[in-house]
Amino acid sequence: MMKKKYPRALLDLCASVQGKRPKTVIDHILKYGQVTTDELKNLYGYNHPPRAARDVREKGVPLETFRVTGSDGRKIAAYRFGEIAQTGLRRMDGRTGLSKKIRDELISVYGSRCFIYLETMDKAELQIDHRVPYEISGDAGETHAENFMLLCASANRAKSWSCEHCENWQQIKSTEICRSCYWAFPENYRHVAMRQIRRLDLIWQGAETERYELLRKKANLKGQDLPDFVKMLLARTL
Repeated sequence: MMKKKYPRALLDLCASVQGKRPKTVIDHILKYGQVTTDELKNLYGYNHPPRAARDVREKGVPLETFRVTGSDGRKIAAYRFGEIAQTGLRRMDGRTGLSKKIRDELISVYGSRCFIYLETMDKAELQIDHRVPYEISGDAGETHAENFMLLCASANRAKSWSCEHCENWQQIKSTEICRSCYWAFPENYRHVAMRQIRRLDLIWQGAETERYELLRKKANLKGQDLPDFVKMLLARTL
């Protein structure tokens, strides 16, 4: 691929980016003109390529997503620099203010807690994530808080793994399938990554941990795993 000449303003902005993950994406595009999701995974070990692309966008560097054919013949996403606005680029983080605004809006409505595990924690421990993965939805609704969720690091990793192994992520690419999924709307869903599963994540905090320990001891006495024991207790009340 012929090396493209980029405007000085874009090159200066790219040079100002210091974070390892966004810099890796930028350097690859500068050298090759684009980077695919497979390259981000296989060459650099980024198991969630859309997040790496988002890191670049959050630094104010315009990226656009398009489709290419992967080595196995399937369609995959790729990223290249987008068009530069006539007003030019500023050497600053492009979405820092927006991210803070979205985080504050979500916390004001739902509280400072993980949307998946429902655990209350310091807001600095919560990560902003798209309800519908960027790989599926693209830039749609990027400025609307209702299209995002707050996740602890553990929930974010679990969601990423499940989404990336879902048939909808790999082949179908339907936003409607995502919007009815547990990982997008745990408060109202019909499937978990296209599987007929229902989940209930329970958290015991503070003084409640004594009840948890009591449940665990009783489950051990019954010779049952704790989840099965809790399900049995719930079934008895129905």
